Amino acid sequence: MLRLHDLYKVYRTDEVETVALNGVNFEVDQGEFVAVMGPSGCGKSTLLNIVGMIDDLTSGDYHFFDENVAGYGEKQLSSIRKQNIGFIFQSFNLIDELTVAENIELALLYHRMPSSQRKKRVATVMDRMGIAHRAKHLPGQLSGGQQQRVAVARAVVGNQPLILADEPTGNLDSVHGQEVMELLRSLNADGTTIVMVTHSPSHADYAHRTVNLFDGHIVTENVRAA
Repeated sequence: MLRLHDLYKVYRTDEVETVALNGVNFEVDQGEFVAVMGPSGCGKSTLLNIVGMIDDLTSGDYHFFDENVAGYGEKQLSSIRKQNIGFIFQSFNLIDELTVAENIELALLYHRMPSSQRKKRVATVMDRMGIAHRAKHLPGQLSGGQQQRVAVARAVVGNQPLILADEPTGNLDSVHGQEVMELLRSLNADGTTIVMVTHSPSHADYAHRTVNLFDGHIVTENVRAA
């Protein structure tokens, strides 16, 4: 599905040059669940942002479905991103003034889809995520676990083949964190490819493969036994 080759990401100011990713080679097959781990500042979120086409790479190649998107402009990247990638963030990123259903439907407004079809799609995904009874509630009326379920629903309502999750359980207690991980495992079992950044070894165990970053390098990869 995606392949990064000899990837470098360098941040420069007038006085400082910081190498966030240093010659990274990273592949994800369609249908995989991959966890990315490592200490703070090692490049995990930078890698996820480049995979998600919301940050550009300094040099290297990025093949997405056999198309080298390195060097593409924002308009091209945005079109690919909207059709193929859903995002789940640690901070939920819900809009406080919108209801649960409206927050989820927001992800479909970029698709050319009739309103009736959008609402049907939203209802289906809310039912799947166990939040249909909260459809008219505002985010502030939900628990952290319920808010993250809404965020997951928003990420998958467009049926994108790839989900990127950046510390999706970081603001949750252990019980709600496990619920979210079970949701991700269920999505993966249904065919969605997932790349997840996490600090939690127990949550990384949900993945098929764990990639460990240190100082911008991939230092180890571990494949979980079937």
